[in-house]
Amino acid sequence: MPDLVLPLIAWFVVFVFSTTLHEAGHAFAAMRLGDRTAYHGGQVSLNPLPHIQREPFGMVVVPILSFVLMQGQWMFGWASVPYDPRWAMRWPRKAALMALAGPAANLILVVIAAVAIKLLVAAGFFEAPALLGFSQLAEGTAAPGSGPAALLLSILFSLNLVLLIFNLLPLPPLDGSGAIQLFLPENASRRYQEFLLGHPMWAWVGIVAAWRLFWPVFEPVQRFAIALLYP
Repeated sequence: MPDLVLPLIAWFVVFVFSTTLHEAGHAFAAMRLGDRTAYHGGQVSLNPLPHIQREPFGMVVVPILSFVLMQGQWMFGWASVPYDPRWAMRWPRKAALMALAGPAANLILVVIAAVAIKLLVAAGFFEAPALLGFSQLAEGTAAPGSGPAALLLSILFSLNLVLLIFNLLPLPPLDGSGAIQLFLPENASRRYQEFLLGHPMWAWVGIVAAWRLFWPVFEPVQRFAIALLYP
């Protein structure tokens, strides 16, 4: 258990930061597109406290518990922002763009982490590890601080790649389900939203299906991303 303390802190810091940016992306996009619900709730912010206050179980309890139960392999949890379903019903295309804003934030963090790792490997501050893992996409050298920096950037890359792919699965209540509305006529999009709002049980079905579908989708994407990182 003592060996898990530093990785736990690193994972939790990156998880809270990444989840906050994801949800702030949704909230900011909604505000700019005409729905100020999340803005009034304080979610258009990179301050994690409003997001933790909204989802303390999903952003604190479950991530720490999942990390301990999985013996430090990785961490999961959830967060959310409020929105006005009447606005989403009236403007389905805008609602779809709002849904995509969260994964877009995760994609930006993946790219930032990848560029930082490549530059620091080239500079000799990091080196490629003998064995790749979620928390080990780079290793520190003898340079002071290189070990913790390699750990944080490895987690930033891996966790945000997970958040990106998982949330883009086209299943309710994930963001990919909302993004479907970009490809539907407006009338069909409204009927789609009415169906989901009228049958909330489909959200649970979607979550179960997403867990089954995630790894077959994620693994080839992960291999491709690592191949770009270490060609």
